[in-house]
Parts: sequence; structure tokens; C-alpha cells
Amino acid sequence: MKNLSIGILLLLILFSGCVSDEENNQIIFERDLQKIEEYLVQNPIASVKKLEDPATGIRILWQEVSESGKTPVALDTIVVDYVGKLLNNFVFDTSLESVAKDKNIFNPNRTYEPLQFLFGISDVIAGFEFAVFNMEEGDKATVIMPSLYGYGTFEQSGIPRNSPLIFELDLIQIKGVVEDEVIEE
Repeated sequence: MKNLSIGILLLLILFSGCVSDEENNQIIFERDLQKIEEYLVQNPIASVKKLEDPATGIRILWQEVSESGKTPVALDTIVVDYVGKLLNNFVFDTSLESVAKDKNIFNPNRTYEPLQFLFGISDVIAGFEFAVFNMEEGDKATVIMPSLYGYGTFEQSGIPRNSPLIFELDLIQIKGVVEDEVIEE
């Protein structure tokens, strides 16, 4: 009888663990989409252009469209100012010293300057890179992303796990690989 009870207990544990990571991710994704929708209802963001990607749940709301025509391609150096926030509007990071001081997250040991990264091979979060991919040099936009495209299940300093994120982006410059090469004759 004791072996039967242990067997039943093991089967219950086995079946309770049958919810796959994919199903868990889908539940988190759906919850994030609902939180993002609620955030936008309570905090409307004025925009001149919008993009909502149904596959990712990422939303981009442009405050300024430059119409520069210059978009990033792999290996371009991206120069962007940003403010990163949670859905409760808590600012967890920024490249702007004035914002850091205003939001009481200023670190005197840090240099505040635009973020520079290589497009397509950098370690910026997926939602950040997705937004930059859809912007042109000179654009200013707010991107809101489900946690899967942010830090996912990993807790970062000041960012709880499974947190949808908001980034206010100012795409200052796209430095192309070709245009920066010195041509020898």
C-alpha cells in the first residue's frame, strides 16, 4: 500500500509538471498584453505614428518622425538616447543625466551619454533592437514590450522578473559601416 501511495504521489508530481515552458510563456505573454493595454488606457501616449506587432505584442508610438529615410542594417553603429521604465512609470535606467537626477537614480560614478551598439550583434534586449529596426535616424518613439522581449524571467537590478518594459528612444545617429570606411586609391 505504501508503494502504491508513493507511486500515485509521483504520478501527480509528474503530471503537475507537464505544463511546458512554452505554455507558461504563453500565459505570461497574454498577461503582459493585458497589462500593456491597461497601461495605455490609463496613460495615453500622444503619437504621430503607431506600430503594433501582433506576433510580438511590441508597440511603437512615435512622438517625432524624421523622414530621414536612414534605417539601420546589420553592423551599423546605433547611437540612441533612452529612458527605460516599468509599467508603474518607475524609471530604472537612462542615458540622460538630467532624467537620472530628476528620477533620483543618478549615479555619480557613471558617464551619462547616448548608448552606442552594433546593430544585429549586440547584447541589447530584443524589444529594444526591434524598435530601433523600425525607426529612422532622427525619430523619437516610445516602445512598450512584453517581458519576453525585455528581461523575461530574469530579475535585473530594479526590474522584477516578467516585467513588461517601456523605452523612450531618441535615435540620434546611424553610423553605417560602409560610409565610415576609408577608401584608398
